Amino acid sequence: MELKDLLPTALWKNFADLNAIPRASKKEERVIAFAMSYGKSLGLETRRDAIGNVLIKKPATAGMENRQTVVLQSHLDMVHQKNSNINFDFENQGINMYVDGDWVKAKGTTLGSDNGIGVAAIMSLLASTDIPHPELEAMFTVDEETGMTGATQMDPANFSGRILLNLDTEEDDELTIGCAGGIDTNTKGSYQEIPVQEGYVAFEIIIQGLLGGHSGTEIHLGRANANKLMNRLLYKALQSFDLRLASLDGGSLRNAIPRESKALVLIQDSDKELFLTFVSQFTDLLKNEFKTIEKDLTISCKNAEKPALVMNPDYFKKLTQAIYAVSNGVFRMSPDIEGLVETSTNLARVLVKDGTFITQSLQRSSVESSKEDVALSVRAAFESIGSEVTQNGDYPGWKPNADSPLLKLMLKLYPDHFKNEPQVGACHAGLECGILGGHFPGMDMVSFGPTIRGAHSPNEKVQVSSVVKFYEYLQHILREIPLK
Repeated sequence: MELKDLLPTALWKNFADLNAIPRASKKEERVIAFAMSYGKSLGLETRRDAIGNVLIKKPATAGMENRQTVVLQSHLDMVHQKNSNINFDFENQGINMYVDGDWVKAKGTTLGSDNGIGVAAIMSLLASTDIPHPELEAMFTVDEETGMTGATQMDPANFSGRILLNLDTEEDDELTIGCAGGIDTNTKGSYQEIPVQEGYVAFEIIIQGLLGGHSGTEIHLGRANANKLMNRLLYKALQSFDLRLASLDGGSLRNAIPRESKALVLIQDSDKELFLTFVSQFTDLLKNEFKTIEKDLTISCKNAEKPALVMNPDYFKKLTQAIYAVSNGVFRMSPDIEGLVETSTNLARVLVKDGTFITQSLQRSSVESSKEDVALSVRAAFESIGSEVTQNGDYPGWKPNADSPLLKLMLKLYPDHFKNEPQVGACHAGLECGILGGHFPGMDMVSFGPTIRGAHSPNEKVQVSSVVKFYEYLQHILREIPLK
């Protein structure tokens, strides 16, 4: 079966058209133009605000004019991630998709179902001629994945609706009414490089095959962080060997659990066999430790071309100590909502090259004071070795409203489309609703969506049957929106 054969036809066609367009965060000009052209082609009021968000308004269908206006919200950008063995140019290529049973997947890259399915669903409603609905205000935001600047800088005067459906939840049995806030902690440091002495040989160590994933929704699953594993290996090796570091490159995006890390190291020629044995034994140790979760974890150590310069050994030791001290993963579980991660941190990026090192991490929490606490713990670890630390991109969480009239309506309608009862609660991911709530005091908001697995990783996939139910449920909600 091909994508064009899937139902609902219009939604999957829109998703395919959307995925033909490169749309990395902060590089959304082409997808903004696509959304603008789509709205105008339908003869609908279409505008772009100063930051790049796109608004498309559609009047109510006949007989629905007296219902409340609904804001439908999804983000245009997607996370660009690929497997290292895949030759793919995100700047110029569209996503290569295929159908695998009840799932749609991509060939070695992220799929873009986060949040492309939501965008495609809204597009389908805007173009529909036979779906009853109240007045719709489509809110397509930009830069959700790397800072939420679209939501932060939007002009609320462009919208009149006070009911908002966010289509960015990734389990079809969840109705989300709250989420975590977040803050980025970025570090930068410089180090002295020294010439490589005679008698050293170079090795390239590569950690790969990890699951990675979304650093919010999947941080509690115990998945390995490639940056932390690599640092653990280097720290341990320093206890027994005269190890030198030439470069280090691990992870990629701030909101993705790192899947791969690569280090170029040097060891005395006389110790190379012992070092290879050490790496092999350490690999076995980690594979046993993560055997239940990281079944494809591999660590390779191969001869490499010897570089001219390496990091000052004293600084190398301090850097590995600082990275070891940095918290990673779940920091605190919620004492109020069973099973909810309250606070977490993810060391997403480590880059050491040419006398400079940087790290990028994202701290999340539904409690502001706890978010500050974990962010300061990361800051302190790197300040202890003289690094420059910048914390920015701070965005608020979304406080749950269990008395939401919209939620009560959706709970009433849910059994018509799903066999089970929905789970109502908050999520640890960052949704734009927290920011939007600040722009629109009193806005009644619920987030929901189809089942998506592996978001922010090349394992990302969306369930076909879930999309069918999600889209039918969305239409049902719109038909039952209350009177003004």
